[in-house]
Amino acid sequence: MIVGVPSEVKSDEYRIGLLPVGAELLVKDGHKVLIQKNGGVGSGFTDDQYIAAGAEIVDTAEGIWGAADMIVKVKEPQPQEIKLMRRGQQVFTYFHFAAGKDLTLGCLESGACCIAYETLEAPAPGGKISLPLLTPMSEVAGKLSVQQGAKYLERPQEGRGILLGGVPGVEPGEVLILGGGVVGTNAAWMAAGLGANVTLLDIDLDRLRYLSEVMPANVTTIYSEIHAIRKYLEISDLVIGAVLIHAAKAPMLVTRNDLRRMKPGAVIVDVAIDQGGCVETAKPTTHSNPTYIVDDIVHYCVANMPGAVGRTSTQALTNATLPWVLKLAREGAHRLADEDRWFRPAINMDGGALFNEPVAEAHGLQVVPA
Repeated sequence: MIVGVPSEVKSDEYRIGLLPVGAELLVKDGHKVLIQKNGGVGSGFTDDQYIAAGAEIVDTAEGIWGAADMIVKVKEPQPQEIKLMRRGQQVFTYFHFAAGKDLTLGCLESGACCIAYETLEAPAPGGKISLPLLTPMSEVAGKLSVQQGAKYLERPQEGRGILLGGVPGVEPGEVLILGGGVVGTNAAWMAAGLGANVTLLDIDLDRLRYLSEVMPANVTTIYSEIHAIRKYLEISDLVIGAVLIHAAKAPMLVTRNDLRRMKPGAVIVDVAIDQGGCVETAKPTTHSNPTYIVDDIVHYCVANMPGAVGRTSTQALTNATLPWVLKLAREGAHRLADEDRWFRPAINMDGGALFNEPVAEAHGLQVVPA
């Protein structure tokens, strides 16, 4: 199989879908690996490292997409990439289809086999389901949400002028985290480590019990309902949207009217923005222009937050994706789906047919049973 790895073209995206070691393992398996010229530079990996691993360097994205049987990348295909997708080609990346109807329709029209990192499943303790290829980037995004939120609370960034950890004689900042999953947990650890007072809301009581046991004393767990959200919005300096509904559009937890309850200069970091956002006033931003203000509240809604720390993110992501890349190259998507029921949900569409029910629901489309 010919495996192609194009450079990412989303604004301020520095990750790459495959490390040199991944290229080496694919070549050893008898596959051909194409890497777009300078595709790894943003993550600190040179063309020479890929060449030493047995890959070939291709100058253009068109050369990669045109030759490859399987594309391995990081972010959802951008409009110029969708035009290059074709029927029979496997595309393995983050898609987040529920947040983008144009993306969904474009990929359907291409006929390509779209395999989404974020819907590949694995068993978890207690009979639950985990999302192993979403987890590493959720870990990065959770930690980054506090790092960025702390920065934008500074007065030169139009924030309240709050130091999250406070100092002796001055109270620390108040952080509200909506969602106790991977993003929320990592955000809570980070904020607590800085010394902030942290309130973490979730609707899963078992999860809240677990977090209450493992979190530091400056983290309080609260059951999430509309009155609790409003109460804690009023006292919070930093609000982090960390909710996730598997493959579906994020629920709206903070309305425009709710912003009036908040302190002027408070910061919202909506990590759920790549699934549509959980704040009514949230809209996707970029690392080049990350914030905007609505009703005196600073909004940070960068849709590819982990891209800012490209080297860490690329290593964390490919640690999780590489075994699946190797399996896909050996067996192909549908044979692998027949053998592994946990992989099956990763195939969101193929040949113009949509298999993912939450995506179909989000856009009013017909789903075809997989």
